[in-house]
Amino acid sequence: METRSTPTPAFDMVLFGGAGDLVMRKLLPSLYQAHAAGLLNEQGRILALGRKDLSRDDYLASVEKQSRIHIKSHFDDAAWKTFCDRIDYLKVDASQAADFPALAEKIGNDAGKVVVCYLATAPNLFAGICENLAAVGLNRDNVRVVLEKPLGTDLDSSNEINDDVARFFQEDQLYRIDHYLGKESVQNLMAIRFANALFEPLWRREWIHDVQITISEELGVGSRGDFYDGTGALRDMVQNHLLQLLCIVAMEPPANLEADAVRDEKLKVLKALRPFTEQEVATKTVRGQYKAGAVGGQPVVGYLEEAGIPQHSQTETFVAIKAEIDNWRWAGVPFFLRTGKRMQERLAEIVINFRDVPHQVFAGPLGGCHHANRMVIRLQPDESIRLYFLAKEPGDTMRLQPAYLDLDFYKAFKVRRADAYERLLLDVIRGKLALFMRRDELIEAWRWVEPIMDTWAASTNNPPKQYTAGSWGPAASSALLSRDGISWHEEC
Repeated sequence: METRSTPTPAFDMVLFGGAGDLVMRKLLPSLYQAHAAGLLNEQGRILALGRKDLSRDDYLASVEKQSRIHIKSHFDDAAWKTFCDRIDYLKVDASQAADFPALAEKIGNDAGKVVVCYLATAPNLFAGICENLAAVGLNRDNVRVVLEKPLGTDLDSSNEINDDVARFFQEDQLYRIDHYLGKESVQNLMAIRFANALFEPLWRREWIHDVQITISEELGVGSRGDFYDGTGALRDMVQNHLLQLLCIVAMEPPANLEADAVRDEKLKVLKALRPFTEQEVATKTVRGQYKAGAVGGQPVVGYLEEAGIPQHSQTETFVAIKAEIDNWRWAGVPFFLRTGKRMQERLAEIVINFRDVPHQVFAGPLGGCHHANRMVIRLQPDESIRLYFLAKEPGDTMRLQPAYLDLDFYKAFKVRRADAYERLLLDVIRGKLALFMRRDELIEAWRWVEPIMDTWAASTNNPPKQYTAGSWGPAASSALLSRDGISWHEEC
């Protein structure tokens, strides 16, 4: 299948946490797809690091068992073999400075080769890893560091991590990753907005009634109970994924596609988000926690029955928020954000509801919650963009029914679509920062989220609202929208 990208420069991809779930499930399959598509330089190497004393053959056996199963398409035995030829393994304990000279020796001093250090580890190891890299000269200009979320649990802890990392690496060497920004449909949203005169006149308060952004999961906390209970949905999803998607929807057109031009416009959106008072947290946010129910026809336990969860935990597994942006383009347009675990289906989408016509000359067959025009940008499980409108149904009456235009870019262009991690890994190797968070973006995101966190933490007599696993969340989530005379997209 055709690809229109060019190969990367020569590189070493150093994977800290090389035996971990993220590397096996996401990073190696994504790198394989790039390899199979001919996008990786022949001089590109992949070096997995871990604490276990494994031989290269032992590690490749683990890759065969744990990583290959996650390659769902375009698999080729010959390509897999040559991909594995790129992979090596080195025993490095990220917390032990004595292990890093061997890493530096393995990488060498070729200034013409890009070195990417992907920190697929717990954030509390970031500072030590960066210090140890710097101690052996692996903070030179051709070294880039990818930081996985979460970066802290609040503004102070986030600043502490970033301060520690900044002692050894410049801001333009740091790639704070949010894989949602690498999704094809998010990229196409930017293209639709900024490359077409059709939508720009409509992309404002006069023509848009509301925006809904949803990321829902069927899964519960699984084996991550201890981690998740100290994090919750607000920190895990809203502070990064949902706010980044909001920025893409709401940002002004950048002067160009240079990294800082794009990120400057995203920062303006974050600065324009209206902060919450304690009273507004009570009326404009909903936090929930799933109880026992059924997902996909199978019974599942409630959050408090999950392994590692304290009996009286008040950690939220669901969040809904009515956000508002105080600027000329968006004043008065509500942005509804929603995320949750153990929901009815796995879904990530952005819904743009346009205003209705000022006078309806046709009989209204659709009911009160339907907007005549809406754009639905689906991010998962499939990726698509649909534009809904009303059309006359066949027959001798003027009855209207909803129809849609399906913007299927795959069929239109006949090219392979890279997944989010593949695109972002290629961007790191090529030195493209536009799809990665700058530190000031992270600061503003935490500043907006913190009043919600603090108010919830102080509300010990107001626990999260219960919702049945397999539903769309607590009833209060629907009530949050009904006060504006609207409903969530799936309820229409």
